[in-house]
Amino acid sequence: MERIIWHWTAGGHKANATDKKHYHIIIEGDGRIVRGNLPISANEKITGNSSTYAAHTRGLNTGSIGVSLAAMRGAKERPLDVGPSPITNAQIDVLVDQTASLCRQYGIPVTRETVLSHAEVEKTLGVKQSGKWDITWLPGMGSVGDAHEIGDRLRAQVTAAMYPRSTRPAPKPTPRPESPKPANPIADMIAAFLKMFRGNA
Repeated sequence: MERIIWHWTAGGHKANATDKKHYHIIIEGDGRIVRGNLPISANEKITGNSSTYAAHTRGLNTGSIGVSLAAMRGAKERPLDVGPSPITNAQIDVLVDQTASLCRQYGIPVTRETVLSHAEVEKTLGVKQSGKWDITWLPGMGSVGDAHEIGDRLRAQVTAAMYPRSTRPAPKPTPRPESPKPANPIADMIAAFLKMFRGNA
């Protein structure tokens, strides 16, 4: 597998039969993971009709893992209306963790070309799509954002999930310069006296 493409289903918070047909992994509103009807391996090399693979991205299904959030039913891009089933924070958390896991499993690097949203596909990979805007909105946003900026934000979270602090190599401590020894006039006088005494002996 070469890439992971993020989607939203444009449905409710529960995965339905259509979702399972088109995506490998669906994340429901509460963060529950639902597997699609077809395994990821069905998209390794597409030779049959659309019933033999998960058709989630026009012209780019071969080598692509489709991960979707069950959300955004009835949503409108402009003016923004997220509808009755907006993306939830629980979904984003699971999306990040699942993507990190898939990247490790399939050796997929986290780049704009290999881990991206459906909204980024046309601009980034030059494969024509039909006005897809998933994912250009996240919980807490008051308006639709730039697809690449949101993708970069999610990719940064995926990278952090893949390399948590506990597994990162600890930075080497910078050696501290030695502090000069504090002056001790009595010790200096004794040392001078002993030196003089030895010299006279």
